[in-house]
Amino acid sequence: MDMEPAIQAFATESSELLEQVENSLLELETNPDDSERVNELFRAFHTIKGSSGMFGFSKVESFTHGVESLLGKVREGSQELNEDLISLFLSCRDHISMLVGNALDGNEELEQEQVQAGDVLSAQVNAHLSGSIAVSDELVAEDGKTSSGKDTQSQVETEVDGVAAAHWHISLRFQPDALRNGMDPLSFLRYLEHLGEITGLKVVDTTMPDPAEMDPESCYLGFEIAFDSESDREAIEEVFDFVQDDCDIRILPPHASLSAYRELVEQVPESEQQMAVLLVELGSICQTEAEQLFKSPGNLEPAADTATEAAAQTSVSTAKQQKPGKDTAPVSKSKQSAAQPTTASVRVDAAKLEALINQVGELVINGAGIEEHAHRIGDNALLESMEIMSRLVEDIRDTSLGLRMVQIGDTFNRFRRVVRELSKEIGKQIELCITGGDAELDKSVVEKLTDPLTHLVRNAIDHGIETSEARIAAGKPEKGTVTLNAYHDSGSIVIEISDDGGGLSKENILAKAQERGLIDSAKGLSDQDIFHLIFEPGFSTAEHITNLSGRGVGMDVVRRNIEALRGQVEVESSAGQGSVFRIRLPLTLAIIDGFQVRVGDARYVIPLDMVDECVELPREKWDMLQESDYIELRQQVLPLLRLSNLFGGNASIDSRPDIVVVRYAGQVVGLVVDQLLGEHQTVIKPLGAIFQNLRGISGATILGSGEVAMIIDVPELVLKVMNRGKPQVREMASVSEQLH
Repeated sequence: MDMEPAIQAFATESSELLEQVENSLLELETNPDDSERVNELFRAFHTIKGSSGMFGFSKVESFTHGVESLLGKVREGSQELNEDLISLFLSCRDHISMLVGNALDGNEELEQEQVQAGDVLSAQVNAHLSGSIAVSDELVAEDGKTSSGKDTQSQVETEVDGVAAAHWHISLRFQPDALRNGMDPLSFLRYLEHLGEITGLKVVDTTMPDPAEMDPESCYLGFEIAFDSESDREAIEEVFDFVQDDCDIRILPPHASLSAYRELVEQVPESEQQMAVLLVELGSICQTEAEQLFKSPGNLEPAADTATEAAAQTSVSTAKQQKPGKDTAPVSKSKQSAAQPTTASVRVDAAKLEALINQVGELVINGAGIEEHAHRIGDNALLESMEIMSRLVEDIRDTSLGLRMVQIGDTFNRFRRVVRELSKEIGKQIELCITGGDAELDKSVVEKLTDPLTHLVRNAIDHGIETSEARIAAGKPEKGTVTLNAYHDSGSIVIEISDDGGGLSKENILAKAQERGLIDSAKGLSDQDIFHLIFEPGFSTAEHITNLSGRGVGMDVVRRNIEALRGQVEVESSAGQGSVFRIRLPLTLAIIDGFQVRVGDARYVIPLDMVDECVELPREKWDMLQESDYIELRQQVLPLLRLSNLFGGNASIDSRPDIVVVRYAGQVVGLVVDQLLGEHQTVIKPLGAIFQNLRGISGATILGSGEVAMIIDVPELVLKVMNRGKPQVREMASVSEQLH
């Protein structure tokens, strides 16, 4: 049997669960009383442990079991969740991530440092476990009496009469003939969810014979179930009316006595050791109660989770609409809460999604070719059909691209841990504020954002935020703030990394730039020009090299990676108030709506989201256009850029030039073209390596006629116009010169 798909599914699931664990722990640091978060943590660790056991990843299973047990104490309320314990859980989470990675690589042999780190964490977990057996809320004195004078042992004996579990415990053992009699065991579990929530499920198969002796028509399964419901015993028993003759059912109410659990254990075929582990893992009893109940040593080894249990967990996630019986087939329906309706999702391989986007792109190109042919032959019926097909293709395009769009908030949340750890390392009080996390952009863009964002966040922590003493002296709050924000603007997504620190020092930047020979003087440099010097390779204003900064190898990586995504980085800073690093990126790198224009004999495409309007000049203003780089548009000065001068090619003498007004980052520029050709769905094709440094062009596309049209890089052209006349700014060479 090929286990590779199952292992790949485990890899994806464990990665998501570990990310969820980190986010939940960081949330609990500010709200330690959030019981739902604690339950979420417990379920995540429990799932990782069970899945690891199913695949034989023993090191992951063993280590996670201890962490899960400690979380069980937190969930019971016998262990306080403080900052130190959260730090321990975060370290355990990192260790589990390493163990999972090694196991997936087929190498469970750990290096000596990893073994030692795991031993230290296990010792800390065990220390909390052994020290967290709370007799009561009172402190225990050295003479064995509580602070109120009560004897410790007598109080333990009093409390073991009842357990803390607030859920029903259901023990099911199906008879061998249950399947032959037309019973589906899982259908009863599905219907049970109509009355409440199955918070824990364990499959027991003690009676399972060897494969050679197994009867495929016989049932060998039993279930131990933790069930959270406000229903009474009679209502729960009614669920199993049709199967009473084919199963043994035992139901224990919330807070049942330990003697009731003892009786349950004596009636089932499993051993005390196995039942102890099952009951503890379900949260029906705690470790302390298990030791009291079974007189067992403290370290109860877990039973191996089975594939059957995993299947049962999946099956129970849907609920049957009608009461199960011999003649009724299960009908699945998602159990939904009025407050939180569930949504279904399907995992899709990234390569398949990429193939779909490419096929949609080819559909767009060929559709454009058919449309152009229809116009050429003047077939009205074909044109009408093409108009309908074009709308459908556009819908398919938008839906396909939507599959690749992800929220930036998931990426932002990863930096909660970064800010927490680094602020503690350098002794600063810093909190992370996240806004605009629901803004979406292409997954291919998100994947390449992590490194630039990491450098900018680390820079804000180390260089931006002052020490608590300096902030207090400046009249600021003791705790600094780093903010991650995202929003959409003119067909782009803008990501801001800001801080309320001391801001960038222009004097220090200029001094360091002159020292390194980057500039001769500050004459003619704007604030933006000065701030952009920090992106030069090897540039750093740090006095000393630290673990975080001082080597000058961070900010140049930021600019290089952002420009590789056809993006721009802007910097704003105010002395004593803080800094803002603003990244502008295209929403997608695949297919866009474009506006097609002609310049000379060539066609170009301008991203439609950046087009404000098109302006046709009156004949009397033609001469003015030839002599000036500006025109007046509705009493506003509009700077112009002639694409024929930039891209080469001779404009037609008889044609009347048109102006396409584009907007980017709040700046408006008029692009002078020879002819407007209208909207065009544009499939972005990356330029080859030889053209990667071509300025003013961001990509290419194939037209319906088979011609290649260049896609204009609007941000680059706007930047060129804004810097026109500044000698310090690198001038863009003619594209025609670069091509030749």
